[in-house]
Amino acid sequence: MTPDPTASHASWAQTPERSNMLMLRVMTWISLRLGRRVARSVVHLIAAYFLLFAPASRRASSHYLGRALGRPARWRDLYQHFFTFAATIHDRVYLVNRRFDLFEFEVHGEDTLRRLLADGKGLFLIGAHLGSFEVIRAIGWKHSDLRVAMLMHEDNAQKINAMLAAINPEAVKDIIGLGHIDSMLKVRERLDDGCVVGMLADRTPGDDTLNPVQFLGVEARLPVGPFRMAALLRRPVVFMTGLYLGGNRYAIHFEPLADFSDVARGQRGAAVEAAIARYAALLDHYCRKAPYNWFNFFDFWQSAPAATPPSS
Repeated sequence: MTPDPTASHASWAQTPERSNMLMLRVMTWISLRLGRRVARSVVHLIAAYFLLFAPASRRASSHYLGRALGRPARWRDLYQHFFTFAATIHDRVYLVNRRFDLFEFEVHGEDTLRRLLADGKGLFLIGAHLGSFEVIRAIGWKHSDLRVAMLMHEDNAQKINAMLAAINPEAVKDIIGLGHIDSMLKVRERLDDGCVVGMLADRTPGDDTLNPVQFLGVEARLPVGPFRMAALLRRPVVFMTGLYLGGNRYAIHFEPLADFSDVARGQRGAAVEAAIARYAALLDHYCRKAPYNWFNFFDFWQSAPAATPPSS
């Protein structure tokens, strides 16, 4: 399938992160002042509040869960979806503070990650708004030689930086903001230094090209940019998700996604398209496996309007 350019008014690509940031602020305040045990009891109230007073997010949750569960979503399904979201944001506070002793982690596919890093050239770790990407810090804690930098669009990077600085100022140095002249240079430097560069590739706040894929039985559109960057920098790509299992338990999964190390320039387009299709298949698999871990609370399947070709 040929990628379609997105218009600047594509609604799913332009959906603001108000609920994400609001919930993060609330949970950070509660967690830092009351502690995890007390704060966990408040998570249920936070989830109930968003379920009752965020009708657009509730509709999006019902739409998604109907596809992932294969049946109409019930109220308890919607509540579990919002609660899982609130729980992972709550745990983010402790993961950023390196309180890994509070959690139990199952790790699957770690040998794949270590093997690809053995040559010292780094790799891209691509995830989604599925579970918690912060749990990758637990792997870095277990293996001190594993260094992870997170690549974000500048607007998101500024918001997250401000929040992380209030939790743990050391965490801010691991974020690279896109949109600067030297952003690509910083990414290449980190990769050449043997680092892992992480990205979330299921949506974009900008005018990225979108590629149509099959996801949960319906056509969706995914951004091309993250995979194009990996192809240009000729690096392997590993899919990662940290699924919340309840309580203090997470399952971390690493899956080989693509390797652009030896892809010729003329073959990059086909390789990128194949990588996006593989990424969509992995999203489909893990959304069905752990449906309440999907945190895109908007109409993910809404088609982008046709774009007008840019003038020369």
